[in-house]
Amino acid sequence: MNSRQDQLKAFDRLLTIMDELREQCPWDKKQTMETLRHLTIEETYELGDAILDKDLDEVKKELGDVLLHIVFYSKIGSESKDFDIADVCNSICEKLINRHPHIYGDVDVENEDDVKRNWESIKLKEGKKSVLEGVPRSLPALVKANRIQEKVAGVGFDWEKPEQVWEKVQEELSEFQQETKAGNQDNMESEFGDVMFSMVNYARFLNINPENALERTNKKFSKRFQYLESKAKALNKPLKDMTLAEMDVFWEEAKKL
Repeated sequence: MNSRQDQLKAFDRLLTIMDELREQCPWDKKQTMETLRHLTIEETYELGDAILDKDLDEVKKELGDVLLHIVFYSKIGSESKDFDIADVCNSICEKLINRHPHIYGDVDVENEDDVKRNWESIKLKEGKKSVLEGVPRSLPALVKANRIQEKVAGVGFDWEKPEQVWEKVQEELSEFQQETKAGNQDNMESEFGDVMFSMVNYARFLNINPENALERTNKKFSKRFQYLESKAKALNKPLKDMTLAEMDVFWEEAKKL
């Protein structure tokens, strides 16, 4: 692994390249925080894919892309004299020191849960009006549900046992079934949302990340369906012309693979 000196040298190299690109490259010159935003989101998702795939070489590359964006935003901030990369680094350093009094202060903690509770308590002391202020509005709904539940649990608003959460899941399922029988579309959607929210909560109690779990199933389904497509192509038979029974044969083969 690289020494701290080499790491700093590499970071300085990136800052220098960013300066050069901003001055000389027509595309880089034109970029603003607004034009970079959607690209940053895309890069973050690509990093997430690499992590789920356990492709560490790709993780390294995608981390570089995300780091470039951080440096890019900081460069733009320095041009308007609002902040630069040093301000960004010092800001997070101060936040970490302030929110880890068990490391940099005289607060005692026994476990991870104590750390989380302290974290949320400190954030409220910093002027936040709600523990939910730290949940981005634009997060995908599944991720947002998980973060909301983690946030409120950090201040003690939580179930005591997984069994209680599972009872809530069953209760919400029952209410959803009642609404499906009644046929009111708006009520069905509302109750389905409650089912999903309670399932996310149950996953949290089982130490399952719901986003990762669902994406794992997405990948599994996609691989099996692509196997089915390849078999249909080998038979020169369009999927729409195959019976469900015929497709199920290849689906079962894919599951065994």
